[in-house]
Amino acid sequence: MECFPKDSVYGLFAEIGRLHFLRTHSFLEKTGVYPGQPPLLFALYKKNGQSQKDLAKKMRIQPATMTVMIKRMEKTNFIKREQDEKDQRISRIYITEKGNDVCKQLIEIHKGMEAECFENFTQDEKIVLRRLLMQIRDNLVVGCDKSKESQEVEDNR
Repeated sequence: MECFPKDSVYGLFAEIGRLHFLRTHSFLEKTGVYPGQPPLLFALYKKNGQSQKDLAKKMRIQPATMTVMIKRMEKTNFIKREQDEKDQRISRIYITEKGNDVCKQLIEIHKGMEAECFENFTQDEKIVLRRLLMQIRDNLVVGCDKSKESQEVEDNR
């Protein structure tokens, strides 16, 4: 028995998320990048030398998870970690030349995925869908923030 009908709004949303993950993963395998790594590469591609702490916050992941991701990506030479010159307690993360090259590949992969996902959509349909997706995102961000606040209250007890 299913928790929710497959053709319900939530069922379709969950299925699309899973299919998107599988399709994207098939492309990522060719680049040597793992599914959670593109957001970090894109963040560094836009603004290199960010602190490990700031990156974890922006990506909404735990600092320990960020540490594991950084170590893995250092081994593949996509990024490098250096101590901040002014404050040795801060680790700054930099994208390498190899990381820049793979980031350019990822941009092309995402363009292809976008074209595949929205084939046969009119511009008006894409505008409406974008607005709806932004509303879903905003709802989830609020929920995540509330969840984080309640966890912080629990931690401080």
